[in-house]
Amino acid sequence: MTSFEVFGGNRLKGEIIPQGAKNEALQVISAVLLTEEKVTISNIPDILDVNNLIELLQEMDVKVDRVDRHTCVFQADNVNLNYLRSDDFKSKSGRLRGSVMLAGPMLARFKKAFIPKPGGDKIGRRRLDTHIIGFEKLGAEFTHYADDGFFYLSTNGLKG
Repeated sequence: MTSFEVFGGNRLKGEIIPQGAKNEALQVISAVLLTEEKVTISNIPDILDVNNLIELLQEMDVKVDRVDRHTCVFQADNVNLNYLRSDDFKSKSGRLRGSVMLAGPMLARFKKAFIPKPGGDKIGRRRLDTHIIGFEKLGAEFTHYADDGFFYLSTNGLKG
């Protein structure tokens, strides 16, 4: 193993531009579903999980303009809610554990959300119950469809 030794006593100076973080990007990108207005997000990490979420939003008929590698303009003014119950949505969102982040904005704006059994990295147990219990405490109802593996959430209105 190599080592890295730091000697103090010298003032640091310069500039760095921090790279966007995947988990935070997934949350922020999911939040575009909260409004019909155009939303510009910068410093998006150009990595597989984030790009898969952007592609999933496009499949939901969210307009996406990729300004550059790290910037997108989103507009969720015509979201296809029927797509959420499709096999294609189940397949694509099931491969992306971060797709659970779509549920909150969907519940808040459209009063319903579908979550397939999530896939993603196999790095240990990461259950959905924390999300589901939180949504229930905010006023959502939860149903699991065992025949197709979907978790369905609905609400008449979330309350904090």
